[in-house]
Amino acid sequence: MRLQSYLTLSVVLSCTCPLMPASLVHLHTNNCSSIFAHPPMLIQTQINPTLKIPSFSRKPIQTHTLKDICLRGNLKEAFQSLPVSSNDHPDETYAPVLELCAQKKALSQGLQIHAHMIKSCSVSESVFLATKVVFMYGKCGSVRNAEKVFDQIGQRSIFTWNAMIGAYVSNGKPFEVLQTYKEMRVLGVPLDAYSFPSLLKASGLLKNLYLGAEIHGLAVKFGYDSTVCVVNSLVAMYAKCDDLFGARRLFGRIDQKDDVVSWNSIISAYSSNGRSMEALELFREMQKAGLDSNTYTAVACLQACGDYSFRKLGKEIHAAVLKSAQLLDAYVAGALVAMYVRCCKMSEAVRTFNKLEEKDKVAWNSVLTGFIQNGMCSEALHFFHDFQNAGEKPDQVTVISILVACGRMGYLLNGMELHAYAIKIGFDLDLQVGNTLIDMYAKCSCVNYMGYAFNRMPDKDLISWTTVIAGYAQNSYALKAFELFREVQLIDIDVDPMMIGSILLACSELACVSQVKEIHGYIMRRGLSDVVLQNMIVDVYGECGNIDYAVQTFESIQFKDVVSWTSMISAYVHNGLANEALELFHILNKTNIHPDSIALKSALSAASSLSALKYGKEIHGFIIRHNFSEGSIASSLVDMYSRCGMVENAHTIFKSIQSKDLVLWTSMINAYGMHGHGKVAIDLFNKMKENLTPDHVAFLSVLYACSHSGLTAEGRQFFEIMKYEYQLEPWPEHYACLVDLLGRANCLEEAFEFVKSMQMAPTAEIWCALLQACQVHSNQELGEIAVQKLLELGSTNPGHYVLVSNVFSAKGRCKDAEKIRSRMKERGLKKSPGCSWIEVGNGIHTFMARDKCHPECHHITKKLDQITEKLEKEGGYIAQTKFVLHNVEENEKVKMLYGHSERLAIAYGLLKTAEQTPIRVTKNLRVCGDCHTFCKLVSKLFGRELLKVMMDYESEHVNGEGGNGPKGSNGKKVPCDENPLHHATTCTRNG
Repeated sequence: MRLQSYLTLSVVLSCTCPLMPASLVHLHTNNCSSIFAHPPMLIQTQINPTLKIPSFSRKPIQTHTLKDICLRGNLKEAFQSLPVSSNDHPDETYAPVLELCAQKKALSQGLQIHAHMIKSCSVSESVFLATKVVFMYGKCGSVRNAEKVFDQIGQRSIFTWNAMIGAYVSNGKPFEVLQTYKEMRVLGVPLDAYSFPSLLKASGLLKNLYLGAEIHGLAVKFGYDSTVCVVNSLVAMYAKCDDLFGARRLFGRIDQKDDVVSWNSIISAYSSNGRSMEALELFREMQKAGLDSNTYTAVACLQACGDYSFRKLGKEIHAAVLKSAQLLDAYVAGALVAMYVRCCKMSEAVRTFNKLEEKDKVAWNSVLTGFIQNGMCSEALHFFHDFQNAGEKPDQVTVISILVACGRMGYLLNGMELHAYAIKIGFDLDLQVGNTLIDMYAKCSCVNYMGYAFNRMPDKDLISWTTVIAGYAQNSYALKAFELFREVQLIDIDVDPMMIGSILLACSELACVSQVKEIHGYIMRRGLSDVVLQNMIVDVYGECGNIDYAVQTFESIQFKDVVSWTSMISAYVHNGLANEALELFHILNKTNIHPDSIALKSALSAASSLSALKYGKEIHGFIIRHNFSEGSIASSLVDMYSRCGMVENAHTIFKSIQSKDLVLWTSMINAYGMHGHGKVAIDLFNKMKENLTPDHVAFLSVLYACSHSGLTAEGRQFFEIMKYEYQLEPWPEHYACLVDLLGRANCLEEAFEFVKSMQMAPTAEIWCALLQACQVHSNQELGEIAVQKLLELGSTNPGHYVLVSNVFSAKGRCKDAEKIRSRMKERGLKKSPGCSWIEVGNGIHTFMARDKCHPECHHITKKLDQITEKLEKEGGYIAQTKFVLHNVEENEKVKMLYGHSERLAIAYGLLKTAEQTPIRVTKNLRVCGDCHTFCKLVSKLFGRELLKVMMDYESEHVNGEGGNGPKGSNGKKVPCDENPLHHATTCTRNG
């Protein structure tokens, strides 16, 4: 009869539940397919119940209730098992399914269940079911739906209130928790043990210790202060409110510390507050107490091992996790990944991630963020492709991470694709996504889209404003940065030091001292001054040419760091005060602060500016002794040695570097170019192209090498290659260089046609290059055109007016020359006086034309007279007064030539240095033709190798500022390491 009863049950189920799937019917029978395949046997069994059928199993057939299915966690099967109507026992029917939806965070299915409930029974009549619905919506992140259901419940139980509070807490809405809590107190709703954990968690989220203490008092009053879950929540609350002493005191009062949750709470408290050592010590105590750890213990301890010094212990915990098979837990796996990320062990993080059976979005994002945090942006983008191939859809965290990678790598198109995706999904309105979009576009120099992303944001915080102002400042939109800064002040947002730093950068771009002073005063009034901002102020004053204010600010810094010293040294170098820069570097070495690579580069730049080989070698020795990587400073060393005339030493440094970057190659090409080794510079440039893509500055260096070596055809070819093969739009400096190249080769007509064919308007430097070539080759017609064009531009470079004045003087047009000089005075422009210097002993000795200020002036003048007399007698030297363009008597012209600064420096060198040693003289302007002859004869008759290093920026017609290095088309100065404007000439004994 047992078989008959089972069969009858199956038939009844089939008849009464037509919507039940056949697969579910089969669950109620054993070997049902065989039974239904033989209907005659079924009839026979019903007629004769005593019939024995040995072929069938007599084992009882198990039936599975809806609750059993839900306990197994199969949501799909639970849905299929739902009856059409559940008016008899709705609580038993829907409660387990709602709990399963909450567990799986399945909002879509939860909505369907809710709709099913509304159709089949009245939800509001069952407080129990309504509470379950509130709980489900809260866990699924739909607070709005939870509130709607909660508001419709007439007679709310404490469980209903707890469910609503829990929904707010789990969705990060602590203020709403407090509002609900106040309502409970007003209505006199009694709290139970399960109310306190949510209330305490909300207090922790708000970091409101006063509120937490109040709820603690209530827990004591109601007698729940000894309940384990309440005690654990109290420990967590005090920890989140940064009261670790209170948390530890509560934990210490627990008599029987046999609950692993209590240990987890206190370990997590210390771990989340960065007290890794104490957290791990508590973990050791827990082990000594004989308690078994669980997944939450592992997560808390792994969080404590995030510091690199605890990486070994982190690996030990990982091994213990593997032994206990806890790796299957998603939370532990996520903590392991996070631990390896913080310890910079990305290979281990990826290996752990790959072992996950189920990879959720949190795990993907953890690894992705890890790549970004460890500077592995390329790997992050590859990992993102794997993320997409796995069928995952990016969320806000994913979008932010990839936008950061695109920004750092300058991948504008990828960033724009992600922006389009964010707009489609609606993520771009998210505050953090919007801020990251602004930063990405700023780093990719796409200012228009940056402004669009900023304006589209519905809500903007301090980070939004700071990021967009920094973006404008960094991309040379200084006026726009100031405009937004004023807007920030109008809407009364508190300005932070980072925003001030961006505004100071904008001041540097504008070179406006008054603005710097205004910002400096604002910083002082608001009390925002710290060492970082003070360093920036020193740097900006230096950039704006106000060295006195830079010195005052530097001296006012109470606790100077290495950046303070570096900023001041750089300010001196930038303003042509190389001696002061080297002196300050010497003082820095006497302090307890060790110079970094940037300070060393600034000091090398100062030594380069003075062609001070001795100081340069001392700094090189310092670099070697203190184990600095020469690779990072190699280009500065190459530049220093080349400017000091030691191209062999520069080449030695260049060869010693295994991994050469573009700047180093450019510096070495520039070194050969300034020493007249044009062919070698070209060979080096061609070799560089095999592995690196040349940029504007690299082409500028090779063009100068061609110009200084008279390689006209090669120079033309490189200009064409740059423009058409590499698609680099020439800067004005490239045009000026090619004009100078053609002018030196006396191809003046070609040079003029080239200038006329330029797509951009010719700059003053270009006309100046053509004018000087016309002066050298006596082409008055083109010279007149160049003069007119140059004067029309109204240049602010005094060197340009000096050149025009000299051209007029050479033609005997003294009145026109005087007019030009008067125009200079009206505009407040002054000619940079000729200056030469020589390094002798431990000092650098500077001379001006006809200088009488040197302490040994009498001996120098006497020595120079002896030199001149010897040159006249033995070398046939005759002063070439045509190089003196002043309208004075002939004998006065001779005196002026004899008093040139480089002659005084050479005389001092012969007076103070041993025989046969080289003499190295540096001059800020190009040597005149007569002095060049003088130098060759000195080298020949006195048996000295004479090296003349000329920093003649003005005569090279590239720098509009006249002395601080070339500028690019965007107005930014080319770094000293890449400066191709120095020219060296060596005079040997053979002339």
